[in-house]
Amino acid sequence: MDKLIPTKPYMLRAIHEWCVDNGLTPHLLVAVNSQTRVPMAYVKDGEIVLNLSYTATKDLHIDNDAIVFSARFGGVSQNLYVPVSAVKGIFARENGQGMFFDVDAVEQETRAEPDEVDKVIADKKKPTLTIVK
Repeated sequence: MDKLIPTKPYMLRAIHEWCVDNGLTPHLLVAVNSQTRVPMAYVKDGEIVLNLSYTATKDLHIDNDAIVFSARFGGVSQNLYVPVSAVKGIFARENGQGMFFDVDAVEQETRAEPDEVDKVIADKKKPTLTIVK
């Protein structure tokens, strides 16, 4: 049988949707490594907690490899890239319910190369408005 797609990205999308459907605020716990693109000023003990609500993010996209979105930190918009392998958990801020995962250090470091990460972030360009007469 071919290699199966891991269940982790599906669980992340499901818990995110569950939080949103119940009016809860989804938060992501991330182990920061060389592939993650997050504001380093907010990293504590190699981890960061990110608000994934639609009001706190822009262009949120969760696929099988990564979570990509824009968010404001200190009033400055930043593009974030979080490989699924770096996610330690997703939970509701209000009650702590969610799902937590073991982060495999080997898997975490062997994911996308930094050039690939920059390409994915660059591909998520802002929409433009063109006036057609």
